[in-house]
Amino acid sequence: MEILENLKGKVVVSSQAMPDEPLYKEDCMLAMMQSVVNGGAAGLRVAGARDVRNAKKNFDIPVIGLTKPDRLPENWREIVYITPGLKEVRELIEAGADIIAFDGTSRPHDGCTTEEIINTIHNAGRLAMADISTVEEGINCAGLGADIISTTLAGYTLESGAPTEGPDYELLEKLVKTVNRPVILEGRIWEPAEVKKAFTLGAHSVVIGSAITRPQLITKRFVEGV
Repeated sequence: MEILENLKGKVVVSSQAMPDEPLYKEDCMLAMMQSVVNGGAAGLRVAGARDVRNAKKNFDIPVIGLTKPDRLPENWREIVYITPGLKEVRELIEAGADIIAFDGTSRPHDGCTTEEIINTIHNAGRLAMADISTVEEGINCAGLGADIISTTLAGYTLESGAPTEGPDYELLEKLVKTVNRPVILEGRIWEPAEVKKAFTLGAHSVVIGSAITRPQLITKRFVEGV
């Protein structure tokens, strides 16, 4: 549990890119990781065995690993796509991820159950991080033994409805009060003040992605603002 203590009250940066994006190149992703670590990131959340291996090789901070498809299908709100099955879990374990993030929603996984995913992660001596979208899903994953509950998928599933304009603080508050697990706030965080608010509401850690590591989305936000 030393890993969890090292992340308490800290910011984790999600350093990811899709294969069709310029930053997906291996040297680009490694440079991105180095940049956010230099800026003070206490942990990294990265996608795919390649980037997990590079993160573990080059940085002495906790690494959260997950997998995603090369391209999201049109029905992405209806299906599991973050570390969907045991094959992907084992790939991340072999790559060395300290924490493995998986879809902890009520949707069916790829040939296995949520409990089997958590048990496989624990049997390898790693921590299981459930990416959920509702309070009920968080309670269920905590009951199955997940070590961390994260609001990653709030607003991105049919069950959770439309996304809130900013971070889902309401979900964060409810999870902090109802699950006896560290709760991480992730999703739609753009300002330092939002991070501070998350910690005042009881977040264990905060994961920031697009606002730091997705230049095309940052640019689009400014352009649309004009």
